[in-house]
Amino acid sequence: MKKHLFFVLLVFSGFLVNSQELQIPLNDDYEMEVQKAAYSSRYTFHTAMRSWSESSFNNIVNLDSINNLYRFNFNKKGRFSNYVLNSFFNDDFIRVKGDDYYVAINPVIDFEVGSDGERTTWVNTRGAEVKGTIGDYFAFYTNVRENQAVFPMYVDDYIVKNRVVPGQGWSKRFKETGFDYTNASAYVVARPVYWLNATLGYGKNFIGDGYRSMMLSDNALAYPYLKLTADFWRIQYTCLYAQMTDRNKILADNTYARKWAVIHYLDFAVTKRLNIGFFDAVMASAQTHQQVMGPDSTLTTIDMRRGFDFQYINPIIFLRSAEYYAGSSADNALLGVNMSFIVGKHTTIYGQFVLDEMTFHRFIARKGYYGNKQAYQLGVKSYDCFGVKNLFLQLEGNIVRPYMYSHTPQGTENTVGEDNYAHYNEPLAHPWGGNLWEAVFRAQYNWKRLYFKYKLNYGQYGDDWDVENNVWANYGHNVYNDYNTAVPLDWDENGNDTHDGHYLLTGRKTTVMMNDFIVSYLVNPAYNMNVFAEVAHRSFEAEGHDSQSNFIFSVGIRTSLDRKYYDF
Repeated sequence: MKKHLFFVLLVFSGFLVNSQELQIPLNDDYEMEVQKAAYSSRYTFHTAMRSWSESSFNNIVNLDSINNLYRFNFNKKGRFSNYVLNSFFNDDFIRVKGDDYYVAINPVIDFEVGSDGERTTWVNTRGAEVKGTIGDYFAFYTNVRENQAVFPMYVDDYIVKNRVVPGQGWSKRFKETGFDYTNASAYVVARPVYWLNATLGYGKNFIGDGYRSMMLSDNALAYPYLKLTADFWRIQYTCLYAQMTDRNKILADNTYARKWAVIHYLDFAVTKRLNIGFFDAVMASAQTHQQVMGPDSTLTTIDMRRGFDFQYINPIIFLRSAEYYAGSSADNALLGVNMSFIVGKHTTIYGQFVLDEMTFHRFIARKGYYGNKQAYQLGVKSYDCFGVKNLFLQLEGNIVRPYMYSHTPQGTENTVGEDNYAHYNEPLAHPWGGNLWEAVFRAQYNWKRLYFKYKLNYGQYGDDWDVENNVWANYGHNVYNDYNTAVPLDWDENGNDTHDGHYLLTGRKTTVMMNDFIVSYLVNPAYNMNVFAEVAHRSFEAEGHDSQSNFIFSVGIRTSLDRKYYDF
């Protein structure tokens, strides 16, 4: 499959047209001017599918002028000291540029030290990024990072439980309290014709206009993907083909189980203010299971590689119908809608609705049927809020029904997580999983290169624990649980489980509140290198569990290319 995708890109390269195809990092903390241009009532722009390419801002805003907005001017022209100062404060660390090509190399670092009140925490990240364009029609990018870190205790517990550093990679113990891990991302991108963008990469994608996404978030680890995006008239249509991994299951050849994600997203710019997007996705296991008769006349289940199901490769088919005709090994399908509306100049009201499963008559009965699995989002955000330049405010609410994003294994034991909407032991949508509600408030203000950022997360979820009997029970929080193991909560007159009673926050009610305040100074806007000081307060309360309250403090210097989610 990978060979075929690579060949497609080679064929495309013969039809290239001029365009700047490098992608803007998903970390938007230092990209507020770019965000403001995208969410403007003056232009037609498709905001939901990210990362954005630089070419999408053609005829909208000059990105170079934004990058030079707070540029330091060094007047010693022609001197080596002038080159060094510009490289450190303004430009790429190493840049080679000709008439029809551009290549840059930048450091990727994160050196920080702090405390969570229980122990000293620190991060030591060293790496580099290489990026460039050839003839302004072909772009490439890669970065690699080697990391050692001692995290706050609640993050440490998460890593031990899930065997992954949140969104950053598999880890092994470093000395007694630390972790050692490596992560990387890369892509090559080309525009074979003016209306089509093709990206072959190893990284993350995001669908939506909020801080969270109910459709596809950048919460989980990077993954290999092919993304085809067509822009015509007022429509942007994206086909995303990706391979996901589950570390919960090891196959007979000692490799981790794989699954294929196929995602379509069609965004329609009804007006310059109103965008409506339609989402569908299928998660399909890359393994099948077959029972064979052993020498002792007993049935044994064996894993067999299924490969990619080519009925999903059609870019314009409704995936739910293709999944229906997959037969008895039906996969996990999701449908959704994303909407955004710009009020005034730069204020956006946005929302999402995602449907995993729904039985209509049981939905309107409102009895908590476990098979009614939906997720909702509603938010508002504003740039230059109240007329104050560079002031950004955002308020968002998220609700995820129990058992959302989970799925039923294909009828055999030890197949948990095969078709669930997750990757590398982490959810692909909301990082908390399912059975939750959450409110997010964000505020940011910058004066030149000085940034002030505040974020509040407050929410509750129903954890998979029976408090009364002090045992594990599936209440729909962990997306890796088979939802057919849902704990019975309601019975009919014959004593049969009706599968009703699964309302929001059933299970062990858990409350999380996280306040986070950061002051940073942007040293170099070319690759978001900044020095920062951060203070956070985390409060965690769960029924039958000791409450936790921690102040976390850290200072350091880092390159902010992606978002790290520690707000759980």
